[in-house]
Amino acid sequence: MKSRTLIAAAVLAAMGLGTTGGAGAKDKKDGDSASVKAARDFDKNPFPSTYRAYPSHPTLITGVTVFDGKGAQIDNAAVLLRDGKIAAIGGALADMDVPSDAVRIDGTGKFITPGIIDVHSHLGVYPSPAVQGHSDGNEMTSPTTPEVWAEHSVWPHDPGFSRALANGGVTSLEILPGSGNLIGGRSVVLKNVYSRTVQGMKFPGAPYGLKMACGENPKRVYGERNQMPSTRMGNFAVDRATWIKAKEYRAKRDAGKLEERSLAMETLAGVLDGDIRVQNHCYRADEMAQVLDMAKEAGYKVSAFHHAVEAYKIGDLLKAGDVCSAVWADWWGFKMEAYDAVPENAGLLYKAGACVIIHSDDENGIQRLNQEAAKAQGSARRAGIEIPDGEVIRWITFNAAKAIGIEKMTGSIEAGKMGDVVLWNGNPLSTYSRPEKVWIDGALLYDALDPKRRPVSDFELGQPGEGDVK
Repeated sequence: MKSRTLIAAAVLAAMGLGTTGGAGAKDKKDGDSASVKAARDFDKNPFPSTYRAYPSHPTLITGVTVFDGKGAQIDNAAVLLRDGKIAAIGGALADMDVPSDAVRIDGTGKFITPGIIDVHSHLGVYPSPAVQGHSDGNEMTSPTTPEVWAEHSVWPHDPGFSRALANGGVTSLEILPGSGNLIGGRSVVLKNVYSRTVQGMKFPGAPYGLKMACGENPKRVYGERNQMPSTRMGNFAVDRATWIKAKEYRAKRDAGKLEERSLAMETLAGVLDGDIRVQNHCYRADEMAQVLDMAKEAGYKVSAFHHAVEAYKIGDLLKAGDVCSAVWADWWGFKMEAYDAVPENAGLLYKAGACVIIHSDDENGIQRLNQEAAKAQGSARRAGIEIPDGEVIRWITFNAAKAIGIEKMTGSIEAGKMGDVVLWNGNPLSTYSRPEKVWIDGALLYDALDPKRRPVSDFELGQPGEGDVK
C-alpha cells in the first residue's frame, strides 16, 4: 500500500495537483456554506466578447463561380451580402431582393469561397517579431496547465493577422497554446479584425477549446528536467490521473459540495460537460487510437487531432468517432514522430470518409492555406484519388468551422450565415490566385485594388514600409 501511495503522490505532483496543496486543495478556513456557494456559482464567461462588426454596405457579386464550402460548385452565380449576412445566393437575380444602393461587383472569371478558417494558429501568442519578449504560447511550468487561457497572451496588434487576411483570405482562426505540456490550456476563437483588445476580436458565441498534446514534446520537455512524464507511458499516466481528479471535481460540483474553486478543474469539467472542445496535438496513429480509448474512459470527445501525420492509417477509426484530422500537405521528418508521413495523408482520409482539415501552425503557412490544400489534392490525384475542387475547399472552410464549433454561424456560403466571404481573382486552388477582396460580417476589410483598404496594426504605424502587405 505504501508503494501505491508514493506512486499516486508522484503522479499528482507531476500534474501540479499535490495532495496537500495546489489547485483544488481545501482550505479549512473556507469550508463554510459561503465558500461552497462561491465555488459553485461563478461566471463561466468572465471575459466575454465585445466584438462589433465593422460598418457594411449591401453588396452584390454577379457572374461568379461559388465554392459553397460544403462541396458544391455553382457556376455563373450571384451572391448578395446585406446587413452583415449572406442574404442570398443563386443564379436568378429576379429572385433576390437587391437594395437599390447596393454596390455591384462583376465577378466574371472570379471565384467566391467562405472566409478561410485556420483551426491551429499561434498568431498573437507567438507574434512577429519572433523575439523572447513575445513568446507567450507555452506555460511550461507543469505538465498540465488547464488553468491558463490563450486569450490572456494574445497580442491583438500582431502584424501576422493582417498578412493572414490579405494574403490568405483568413477571416476566423483558433489561437492555441503550444504543445510543450500534456494539457496546455484553453484556446480562443477570433474574428480576424483589428481591435484594441482581444475581447474585441473574440468570435461571439464560439466555444472554448482545450489544447492537449501527446508524444515527443511533453516527454522531452519534462524528461529533460528529470520529472514525470519522461516516457509515453508517463504521458498517459499523468493524463489519466488528471481526468480522474476532474471527474471527482465535477461530481462534487454537481452535488453542491465544492469547497474551493479551481481554475484548472473548471476547464476540465467544462470538457466533460461537452462545453469545451478538445484539440489534440498528436502525430502517431497508435497514439491517436490510444487517446480515443482514454477519451472514452474519461468521458470526453476529441474534436480534432492536429498535425496527425499518421492519421491515414486509422481513417476508419476517425470516421467512426467523428474526429477531424487537421493536417499539413507535406511537412514531415523534422522529428521521429513526424517521420512516417505520406503526402497522400489528406487524400487517404478523404477516401476513408473521415473529416479532413488543412491547418497551418505557422505565421507563413496561414497565408497560403488555399495552396496547401491544393498541394494535398494534387498528391491524392497522383495516387489515383480524385477529389473535386469543392470538396478541397471544404477542408479550409466548413470542416474547420465544424472542428471549432462555429459551423452554424460561418464556414459555408448559405443564406443567413455571417458575411465572411473571399473574392479570389482566379480559382483559389491555383498557385497564381490570391484574394482580391475579403469581407468579414459583410464589411469590406481588404481590397487588393485599393491600397487604403489594407489593415495595418498599431505596431506597424510609423515603421519603415508602413502599411506594406508582403
